[in-house]
Amino acid sequence: MNKKYYIAAALALGCTLSACDDLMEPAIENLNEFSSLYGTVNQAAHVLGNAYIKLPYPEMPQTDFATDDAVTNDSNSEYLDITKPGGWTASFNPMNRWADCYYAIQNLNIFLENVDKVNWSEDPVYAEMIRDHMRGEALALRGMFHFYLLQVHAGKVNGVLMGVPIHTASENGSSDFNKPRNTFDECYKQIMEDFDAALELLPEMYVDLKSDSEVPAKYRSKGATSYDYNRAQGANWSGKVDGRIIKTIRAQMALMAASPAYEYESWENAAKYTAEVINTLGGINALTANSIAWFNDGDYIDAQEAKVVPDVAIWWGGRNKTNSYEKDFFPPSQYGTGRCNPTQNLVDAFPMANGYPITDGASGYDPSNPYAGRDPRLAQYILFDQGTLASAHAPIITGTYDDEPTTQIDGINFENGKSTRTGYYMKKLLREDAVAGGTAAAQQQHLNPRIRVMEMFLAYAEAMNEYQGPTSGSPSAYDVIKRIREFAGITGGDQYLESIKGDQSKMREMIRNERRLNLCFENKRFWDLRRWNVNLNETARGVRISQNGDKLTYEYIDVETRNFKDFQIYGPIPYGEIAKFPALQQNDGWQ
Repeated sequence: MNKKYYIAAALALGCTLSACDDLMEPAIENLNEFSSLYGTVNQAAHVLGNAYIKLPYPEMPQTDFATDDAVTNDSNSEYLDITKPGGWTASFNPMNRWADCYYAIQNLNIFLENVDKVNWSEDPVYAEMIRDHMRGEALALRGMFHFYLLQVHAGKVNGVLMGVPIHTASENGSSDFNKPRNTFDECYKQIMEDFDAALELLPEMYVDLKSDSEVPAKYRSKGATSYDYNRAQGANWSGKVDGRIIKTIRAQMALMAASPAYEYESWENAAKYTAEVINTLGGINALTANSIAWFNDGDYIDAQEAKVVPDVAIWWGGRNKTNSYEKDFFPPSQYGTGRCNPTQNLVDAFPMANGYPITDGASGYDPSNPYAGRDPRLAQYILFDQGTLASAHAPIITGTYDDEPTTQIDGINFENGKSTRTGYYMKKLLREDAVAGGTAAAQQQHLNPRIRVMEMFLAYAEAMNEYQGPTSGSPSAYDVIKRIREFAGITGGDQYLESIKGDQSKMREMIRNERRLNLCFENKRFWDLRRWNVNLNETARGVRISQNGDKLTYEYIDVETRNFKDFQIYGPIPYGEIAKFPALQQNDGWQ
């Protein structure tokens, strides 16, 4: 553990929860509205709020640059560095969550040890409701941060699956920090215990009740009104951890633990936990057309209410008006720096509009016109040669044949650090009606979903297929994939899906590919490849397009090799922690 984080937190929070008299002597009504949480009792809430700051939810691709889905033209990218021979080490790990997660856990443990000492209100019933809420959040977050540590740092030691040190009590300068790692089993059970306890305290979602009769019986029997309940656990808390989010993180953890790299949890339980999430969403009808391209629908985004989770998300970080994303990812002719370059590998993973893979003879794929007749998601997610952007006055040319000075900079390898290295630019997650620069620069609202509904349906399909096969369950894995592909625009009755729906192995391949397509550039692929224990070293490829008369020619090129070792399906324990604390054991293979 990083001792400096714990000591600093302990010293700062000692005042917050012990010596600061005003914390224990609140006004007559401390939390009479949501904003008051950061008023009279703001110190206590600040301890809990500090944990949210450490949540590992980047809004744009990072880990994707170290997969077969994308490369970056940013020579300073840490995720570019780890793809090189010897680049990813226990001393250099861009995914390292050790210090941040344990800092958050320390805050949460201090909060949990002191939450009952805070006089949240002079009204005992209201005080109980807000205290339950706060305790539930803290327990849930503690479980989540232990899970995030497992995702990055769990691994095998002498062939035994190990977790991370479990922390359920706060520490101070006199604590013994030289503690061994707990087993994966012990970590998994502790996380589940925290989640179960939190679920007893938190509502499914933060919504305002309309009448006193809707107040949970445990509070209603003590005289709680809907007005008081709404202040303690109502819609104003939207965005904080609730019961549905807990169930979703639990399902994510179960899916990871059931996967080939871990083989700890059963696929039956993974299916059960993902099904619980699906049920809270209202079943398969929660998958809508918005699930495919929500990011570029200005009317949809603008219509979202601040206190209501959008129907495409289970957890979101709200909206923000910006064009900074477009500045990073638009092609240079549109004032961007093209930081994310999708690979030919990913482009080839998109089927034809009739649903057949481009390698299938029935697909109708034409190598001389490779973007024609493709799955509509290709044009929605990836900007290819002669593709369009609403902000551009003409098609974007990524080939080498453009001789117009203002637009030829979009061509492959035209300018280091700005132009594409693969012949493609990222389009997904961006607003086409934003303008990144120039005299007409324009910002637009963006949604920031932390966990999407789409992800959980894909998780459910994967777990159900592994547990009972493609067509068992209601909905079945087949039902989910069929609905997703229908909304994606697959035509002709999706004969390819129909032809494989009885084959668990082929359905597994399709589910994994649908996960790849629908979650591309959302920092999922890096972890999926590892939990599946599949090839990590597929060379990232691109395309160089030239013109001979009226004919375009396509030369497929190797852009970037991957140099991961087999043991790197698991990440390392930070070298600095191993060096300081000899009781910690490193994962096999890492130095």
